[in-house]
Amino acid sequence: MLAALLYGQEDLRLEEVADPTPAAGEVVIQVEAATTCGTDLKVWRRGGHAKMLKPPTLFGHEAAGQIVALGAGVTGWQIGDRVVANNSAPCMNCFFCQRQEYSLCPNLTWNNGTFAQYLKIPAPIVQHNLLPIPDDLPYELAAMTEPLACVLHGLGRTPIKPADRIVVLGDGAIGLMFVAALAEKQTAEIWLWGGSDRRLEIGKKLGATQTFNYHQIPDIPEVVKELTQGWGADIVIEATGVPSVWETAIASARPGATVNLFGGCPRDTTITVNTEQLHYSELTLKGVFHNTPEYVRAALAAIASRQHPLELLISEHRPLKDLAQVFNDMKARKVIKVALKA
Repeated sequence: MLAALLYGQEDLRLEEVADPTPAAGEVVIQVEAATTCGTDLKVWRRGGHAKMLKPPTLFGHEAAGQIVALGAGVTGWQIGDRVVANNSAPCMNCFFCQRQEYSLCPNLTWNNGTFAQYLKIPAPIVQHNLLPIPDDLPYELAAMTEPLACVLHGLGRTPIKPADRIVVLGDGAIGLMFVAALAEKQTAEIWLWGGSDRRLEIGKKLGATQTFNYHQIPDIPEVVKELTQGWGADIVIEATGVPSVWETAIASARPGATVNLFGGCPRDTTITVNTEQLHYSELTLKGVFHNTPEYVRAALAAIASRQHPLELLISEHRPLKDLAQVFNDMKARKVIKVALKA
């Protein structure tokens, strides 16, 4: 089959590899749509990921398709079933899993390789995070279950009140998904910051109250304080994975605020935090990583209900052979998400 392999920093190659064969408990799906992700872009640019993969490896982690092969002992599934598989599953037995802190499981089973004709789903994912897709749900929308599950997990860890004024930093797919999910909560204000007027317009359609282009208004904390009688936002969500923006997020928060540091920064990077502000302003700085089975199911249900027009995030549909160009277009911020099919 044709598949993408990541060999290192910005070294992504399409190659012919053997078709996958399912072992006991596994299934193989034919990939009907694989969507690109900001995490894929970061991993491609950095040449690896601290948790999910080490090159050389099959690449891509968002996909939906049809089951074409079942391993021994698999029950409850049939050839031809339309499914979406999360890219991980917890072990369910460790210290963290016993406390239902599944995203912290040190034994997470990871799965990469969605940019391919076929994808093998490991047994733990089949058991805990393989879900059926409604017949009327397009594959490219179902493929976005994983990133939305991460966003819902992030919101689940963030204490949001109806009157809260919320800043979202980042107009990538994750930042835009945060806007859509926050709009469902009917909060008082959602202020989206980004660098693309076209993406900010999509943010408005997804529910942003106001949008701001940081190229035109670079002092984000100052503007946030002007909007909040000098205090700062109740909730700040950082969705870029840039250390300096983590610091901007903290500077934009009011006393007593929660700052959700969601975007994953490069390995071994650090930020500076003013200890006086952290202590006397009683700030809560919260790191949130990945998702859990509960939010995977909630994400697919939200997508299937069509409560958010997430199709706005799909900039293009392209054949898998165009993958190299797609990643260069992502790097240039010409596209948000691209749906690929071999």
